[in-house]
Amino acid sequence: MRDYLQRFRRMPADTTPPPRPPGVRRVTGWITRNPDHVSDDDRQKLKAILSRCPELEATTGHVRSFAAMMAIRSADRLPAWIAAARADQSHGLRAFADGLMTDFDAVALGLSTEWSSGCVEGRVTDIKMLKRQIAGRAGHPLLRKRVLLVAADRRQHRVTAATAS
Repeated sequence: MRDYLQRFRRMPADTTPPPRPPGVRRVTGWITRNPDHVSDDDRQKLKAILSRCPELEATTGHVRSFAAMMAIRSADRLPAWIAAARADQSHGLRAFADGLMTDFDAVALGLSTEWSSGCVEGRVTDIKMLKRQIAGRAGHPLLRKRVLLVAADRRQHRVTAATAS
């Protein structure tokens, strides 16, 4: 009770509490989203945050250049990006860049082709989740029915999203 009432005792009646800083997820969204799709207000908030944290500013530059490389599917830029990310010590992307180097051929191929296994990976994730949910409680017929219902639901969402845009 004392802790709860403490905040009312120290604050004069005519002042308002300072605004809360944005959360980590929100700032991450601003950084990873296409800059054209960030509102002006959010862009100003991100600019203020980046001006106070040079490490985060360096990370933002590397993340956006990687996103641009992915958008235009340019595997030619990958070695230079990895070298720049590994050379810059002011961010936490070195381990990511090292991971890209361990399977460089697959990453370069993924960047240069239009083919993707994302849909298949999504279905596999759904099946694993459903399997975990009913493990030991039901047999194959119920699992099959739930997998088909989830697939139909995803298909319906995809159809409604396509007609909405």
